[in-house]
Amino acid sequence: KEPFCETVCPATQGIRIALDQDLQEKHMTRYQLSKRTSINYQTIDNYYKNRVDRYDSTLLLKMCQALGCEVGELVRIINVKNK
Repeated sequence: KEPFCETVCPATQGIRIALDQDLQEKHMTRYQLSKRTSINYQTIDNYYKNRVDRYDSTLLLKMCQALGCEVGELVRIINVKNK
């Protein structure tokens, strides 16, 4: 029997936090972002490495404000390969 989500919402798209690209464009490190936002470095690192399952809107707002970007520039919808 197929898992419920596989039949109802096939995983053809996913969400990716493009923090790596945005930091590079702004010539900023994860450490600097952590200091500017008062967000724990490990939390920034988890977003950077896309190891987050539930996104905190307050943290996304702080990151966007520090980077001078919109949420849509940070959060990207990507196509994923079917398993």
